[in-house]
Amino acid sequence: MCGFAGFFGGIASQGQAGDEAVLKRMADTLLTRGPDDAGYWSDQNHRIGLGHRRLAIVDLSPAGHQPMLSASSRYVIVFNGEIYNHLLLREALEAGGQAPAWRGHSDTETLLAGFDAWGVQGTAERAIGMFAFAVWDKQTGTLFLARDRIGEKPLYYGWQGRGENAVFLFGSELKALRVHPAFENIINRGALSLQLRHNYIPAPYSIYADIAKLPAGSLLTVSLQQREPKVWSYWSGVQTAESGVANPFAGTAEQAVDALEILLKDAIRQQMVADVPLGAFLSGGVDSSTVVALMQTQSSRPVKTFTIGFHEDGYNEAIYAKAVAKHLDTDHTELYVTAEQTMAVIPRLPTLYDEPFSDSSQIPTFLVSQLARQHVTVSLSGDAGDELFCGYNRYHLAAGIWNKVTTAPMPLRMLAAKVLTSISPQSWNRMAGVVRSVLPLSLPFANMGDKLHKGAGALESKSFDALYLNLVSHWHDPASVVIDGYAPPTLLAGEAPLLAGLDNIQRMMALDMLTYLPDDILAKVDRAAMGVSLETRVPFLDHRVVELAWRLPQAMKLRDGQSKWALRQVLYRHVPKALIERPKMGFGVPIGDWLRGPLRDWGESLLDEARLRNEGFFHPALVRLKWKEHLSGQRNWQYQLWDVLMFQAWLEEQ
Repeated sequence: MCGFAGFFGGIASQGQAGDEAVLKRMADTLLTRGPDDAGYWSDQNHRIGLGHRRLAIVDLSPAGHQPMLSASSRYVIVFNGEIYNHLLLREALEAGGQAPAWRGHSDTETLLAGFDAWGVQGTAERAIGMFAFAVWDKQTGTLFLARDRIGEKPLYYGWQGRGENAVFLFGSELKALRVHPAFENIINRGALSLQLRHNYIPAPYSIYADIAKLPAGSLLTVSLQQREPKVWSYWSGVQTAESGVANPFAGTAEQAVDALEILLKDAIRQQMVADVPLGAFLSGGVDSSTVVALMQTQSSRPVKTFTIGFHEDGYNEAIYAKAVAKHLDTDHTELYVTAEQTMAVIPRLPTLYDEPFSDSSQIPTFLVSQLARQHVTVSLSGDAGDELFCGYNRYHLAAGIWNKVTTAPMPLRMLAAKVLTSISPQSWNRMAGVVRSVLPLSLPFANMGDKLHKGAGALESKSFDALYLNLVSHWHDPASVVIDGYAPPTLLAGEAPLLAGLDNIQRMMALDMLTYLPDDILAKVDRAAMGVSLETRVPFLDHRVVELAWRLPQAMKLRDGQSKWALRQVLYRHVPKALIERPKMGFGVPIGDWLRGPLRDWGESLLDEARLRNEGFFHPALVRLKWKEHLSGQRNWQYQLWDVLMFQAWLEEQ
């Protein structure tokens, strides 16, 4: 696991020393991504420079140093990630008589040999792993950028400046691009609008104008002759979902579970290869417990597992993780953190996440990464199980709502929505309080007004995609909150893929795999872990597992109201059902309560009306109204406020 940055084009610099000085400044911003080594390479004639920071995981010797040249001297690479099947790729090269005289055993050297034999795209298609890399082809004068299939590793790029002064910048994080002299630092208000809606900025956008994220599963080329970057997919999540549903697994349910277990074990075996200490995150839920169980079956010693616990009721999974760890006999470490320790992470968030990011589970994710790094350098995680095996409650909720509301004609639905929203949430809450005294306490009266207003949004939805966008949105009209805001098209709105043959639940799963998974979940884990120089690996995202998951019939994922059915059957072969079966619990913290309590002064400072007006990004009245309603307890606006606060905290750091 590493970090890299570079530049291409522009006016010739003051020589190699000048180029390396710029590259060093860029790469040094990525120190936590690569604390073990640094390297720089530049070519004055072609105005290309590559900088690298290394976290040594495989081949700790100088033979793994980057930037690295291919044996043919045609290609120069900077690489972030792991190629789990690189030894198999070496065997294929050797069998075809295309292997060089190996200098070491790093996967970086394997990639370069693959480029010489199969080309850049051919090698990316053969690779199983998580990766982002930049490759300079000396022969053609072309720069290649590539990103892994699902988007575990980040990669930003874009031209900055104009005319002959324009420079193409690229790197693992935005902070590396920011220190280049050509960087323009113009905030993209459309991207800010998207962050308020989703709590993350979806690819291909970034918070800066003219700087993009390379989409998952994509390759990019750019040259001085072809200055407009050409981007194309070498692997498509849309096609994988469509093909899987169209060509379902043909065996029995038992055979499907067998196939899933065999493939998961192979993916995990490959991801357990490291020349440094390795462990796993363990929450005690289905996904992480499955990963740890299959790790333990393939390990000669207890697997190191890590959990953080909270003293607050409703947020603590540590007791469940401890029970699973005891059953599997892992070497388990848990840490109970206080509210003060948790809140102490907040000042670090703008630097860790590098652009506005407001999924509040970023805080416990950082804490568990920090705990694990005290013992290991690599940790496996159970991320992506929800998206691949139908784990989120919202899938069933959205499909159920849509089935109900579409029984009524649209004019009647619009009228009902108008009636519901004509009464304020506070008034609905007061009425609910009156009737609650004569009805069973088990009925869901909490925040009744908010729920009815959200339900009104569902009634007004003209399509299932619109309903789902409504359910996963924080600010429903963020462009009205951002001064000069607008809504750029995304895969959830404006550029929705066809996803032919998928039903509504499968459609939500696919959209989450394409958007929420890479841009929220994987970004959250990558930045938190890399902030403490910890490599994380996600076995469920071996693309072979992804492809098999999409071939499993929906009845093998959602059965008799239970999600992740096939995955649970794999787990129950190793862990008793009684240790796993419980209501789903999110990995969160009580942000809403903290904003009314210990974080109130911090929030007030960032949301000060004069400050908002002077900065010029938000309409102060709309933000202040939600802040006052939240503080008074009238409404719970924790998510909407956290979106604004994370931008404000990020802006303060710039």
